[in-house]
Amino acid sequence: MITIRPARDADLDGFLILASQVEHWFGPMVDEPGFHRAVEAHIRNGAALVAESADTSGPVGGLLFGAAPPTYHVHWLVTSEHRRGAGVGRLLMAEAMRRYVTGPGTVEVITFGPDHPGAVESGARVFYERLGFRPGEAADPGPEGGSRQLYRLDVPVPVRPV
Repeated sequence: MITIRPARDADLDGFLILASQVEHWFGPMVDEPGFHRAVEAHIRNGAALVAESADTSGPVGGLLFGAAPPTYHVHWLVTSEHRRGAGVGRLLMAEAMRRYVTGPGTVEVITFGPDHPGAVESGARVFYERLGFRPGEAADPGPEGGSRQLYRLDVPVPVRPV
């Protein structure tokens, strides 16, 4: 069973473990002080969630969120390698929508561009499309130089579950 809870200061190491599993797609994070500061700020602001499983030590997913209504942002969403495709990301998004989003508005996320190797391997684009996000304009390349694209989800009143 997967549980979703707000992240705590002690969860930084878990976020770094998750980050280490996706650096080949996103570029360096684990040794980047800016990433550490971003995670710590999201935790301090109550805008970070952790997914846990009773049968695994450490987090199986993490999410950093931002809200400036009527626009909301998924800043970072990662599930552990061994749990991808098992619904962890969907649970994290559902909890983020419940906690942070009040419609009407738009939720935005920047994910891999269609030609990025992580676009297919990670399943990120399909994941967001299944949640109802639609592709938007190209975004600036990621730190590793790979293409990125903005995805948007319109949120009516009341917020619909994902």
